[in-house]
Amino acid sequence: MSNERVIIFDTTLRDGEQAPGAAMTINEKLRIAHQLARLKVDVIEAGFPISSPAQFEAVQRIAKEVEGPVICGLARAVEDDVRAAGEALITGTKTRIHTFIATSDIHINAKFGDDRFGKTMEEKRQTILRMTDEAVRLARTYTNDVEFSAEDAGRTDLDFLCEVVAVASAAGATTINIPDTTGYCVPKEYAELFRMARERCGLPEHVILSTHCHDDLGLAVANSLAGVLAGARQIECTINGIGERAGNASLEEVVMALKVRSGRFGLDTGINTPLLTETSKMVSIATGFMVPPNKAVVGGNAFSHEAGIHQHGVLKSRETYEIMKAEDVGQEAEAIRLGRHSGRHGLFNRLEKLGVFVGDEQKQEVYQKFVDLADRKKEIYDEDLLHLVEDARAKARTNHYRLDQMHVSSGTGREPRAEVLVYHHATDVAQKEVADGDGPVDAIYKAIDQATGSHHDLISYSIRSVSEGADAMGEVTVLISDGGAYFRGLARSTDVLQASADAYVEALNQLEAFRTEEKSVAFVGNGIMQSFQGGIA
Repeated sequence: MSNERVIIFDTTLRDGEQAPGAAMTINEKLRIAHQLARLKVDVIEAGFPISSPAQFEAVQRIAKEVEGPVICGLARAVEDDVRAAGEALITGTKTRIHTFIATSDIHINAKFGDDRFGKTMEEKRQTILRMTDEAVRLARTYTNDVEFSAEDAGRTDLDFLCEVVAVASAAGATTINIPDTTGYCVPKEYAELFRMARERCGLPEHVILSTHCHDDLGLAVANSLAGVLAGARQIECTINGIGERAGNASLEEVVMALKVRSGRFGLDTGINTPLLTETSKMVSIATGFMVPPNKAVVGGNAFSHEAGIHQHGVLKSRETYEIMKAEDVGQEAEAIRLGRHSGRHGLFNRLEKLGVFVGDEQKQEVYQKFVDLADRKKEIYDEDLLHLVEDARAKARTNHYRLDQMHVSSGTGREPRAEVLVYHHATDVAQKEVADGDGPVDAIYKAIDQATGSHHDLISYSIRSVSEGADAMGEVTVLISDGGAYFRGLARSTDVLQASADAYVEALNQLEAFRTEEKSVAFVGNGIMQSFQGGIA
């Protein structure tokens, strides 16, 4: 088998962001997009431009500012969607429009049930073929690089799937994606879809077939690799496997599978693999989604051994139990030994080594945070540095609420009580409230709710240690919901009650920002399953 190239299509900023609570700011998206370019992914799916002004701006800025990868925008097979994607991408030099439409009977009945699309299934399918042709041809007026996806291909009638693929190709699609949208397929049957596409659909040789797999049954990576063995030459994936429901195929896993098993696949990706762990940490911080320690490739335990027989074998020869080198994926964990006596040069030199750029206007703020943290911790580790830089950036943003003061009292035989002073940016007024609760965190949250007057549901609260030592920083993640949309707050401190309060206020700020947008990211929150019922002639 000759060494061919597999295109790595990263959709962390689009499909990855559709995981509840994973929404990112435009600046966070830009930083991750630049990191993905350093990682040398081939395509970055930057967002869904029609869904909101913020999505449009994110795609527009990434197309303009990020060099290297092809920058892609998603669009339903609808004229307004395609035009929005084309206009958002117009600032870029290497761009792609990715348009999709439902093809399985289940999705057709759900999204094209109205009689205006046809009264019978056959009539509805003809409508879908027409919309496919029109969308791809329109996309070609903006760029020569057009991708088409047959949504829920894994459950689509094979004869109709072949018809749709043939129409998209004839209209000018240069990449055909056959997604397992619902994570339903198993590897053997998913591979058959690609063999069929090549054998029965009359595709020209230049048309690239792509995988896009979800992990509902834990098979996203296995299915993606099966698709590659059957002829696919693009894999759509996300950092850490984040995405809707159970997530997407994990970029780091498919890349390293192809690299470690190169003798089996005979395929290259071009990914700068020593940056995988660094990129994983960056996405984890931006989304607030923790990487499990047992996560393949980038997890904290991926190269750790506790069992005696494993330790003995690894001490003699690492190949006994390790199939790849830690340094090949950036897992050379250099424990940083910065402390209160470390200077500015040592701090920013280490941040630069971690791939974190701090602008001149933020350096004093970051350094002061470092000094403050050093007064509370004997040693400061990489994770501490990454978190304090992100905290400094978050505080530079204008927020609706600011927690100015907090006092909590609790003890044996007495109900916990919290007193907070919350500043309202819109009214320039600080509101003081007191509340009792079942525990100190509950009391804090009730007091903050009274001070802000916000109405929402608390979905989840979690806390974990994010650095080493008895004086480790605690990270609190809060997820709240309003009207079906989710908002995440994340904060870190050696004081877990302070972190709990700060995370809650951050989530409320995300909620208020959402409420101020006329067209919000709720559209994106509905995911690729969004109905086609609106705006179709």
